[in-house]
Amino acid sequence: MQGLISLIAWLARAGVQIYARKWGFLGLFCVLFFAMVFVLAQFDLLPEIKSVSGTSQAVLSASPHIATSARTPLRVELPINVAIPTLKLATSIENPNTTDIAALDSLLLKGVVRYPTSAKLGETGNVVLFGHSSYLPIVKNQAYKTFNGIQKLVAGDTIVVSSSGTSYTYRVRSVAKENADDNSAIPLVTVEKILTLVTCDSFGAKTDRFVVVADFVESHSVSN
Repeated sequence: MQGLISLIAWLARAGVQIYARKWGFLGLFCVLFFAMVFVLAQFDLLPEIKSVSGTSQAVLSASPHIATSARTPLRVELPINVAIPTLKLATSIENPNTTDIAALDSLLLKGVVRYPTSAKLGETGNVVLFGHSSYLPIVKNQAYKTFNGIQKLVAGDTIVVSSSGTSYTYRVRSVAKENADDNSAIPLVTVEKILTLVTCDSFGAKTDRFVVVADFVESHSVSN
C-alpha cells in the first residue's frame, strides 16, 4: 500500500514538472519531427502525392468553360405551314429568295409567302407572312382566299407556324387596318420574336391591308 502511494506521488510530481516544461517538450518534439522528415526525404521514403491524371485534369480545366458557355444552339428554321385554329385555317408557306414583286405575286397564287428579308423561325425578329384574301364568290382559286378572316382575330388567339420538325406558337397581340403604302407598321427588325400576318382588305383595290401582330409563346419538336 505504501509503495502504491509513493508511485502515485511520484507520477504527480513528474506531471507537474512536465507541465512546467511544456514549451521545452514542444520545441523538442518539433525538432525531432522535422529531423525525421529530413532523414526520410534523403532516403526517398516519404509517401508521394498522386497527381491528377491527364484525363481528370482535362475535365477539370474544361468544366468552367462548359458551365459558362454550354448552351442549346440557336435553331433557325424556315416556316412551311401556318394554322389558325379559331379560323379553321391551315395552309403551306412559300420561302422565296428574291424580293422581286412579280416573283412574289406569282408565289402568292400558291398560298402564303414569307417575306424573304424577314426573320426565320427561332431567331429574334419579325416573321412576316403575306397572303391574299377575297370574298368574291366567282373566285375559284383558294389561294386568293388564303388569309380570309384574319381581321376577325382578337388578342389572345393563337397562331401556329411549323417548320419541318418544330411547332412555334404565337399569341395575337393586335389587329389593325393599315394603309397599303405605309410599311412602317411592319418592321422587319425587332428586339423580340414576333409574327406578322398581312393581307389586303379586298382582292381588287388594295388601298388598305389588315395587319395581325402576334407574340412568340413557345416551341416544341413534333414528329414527322
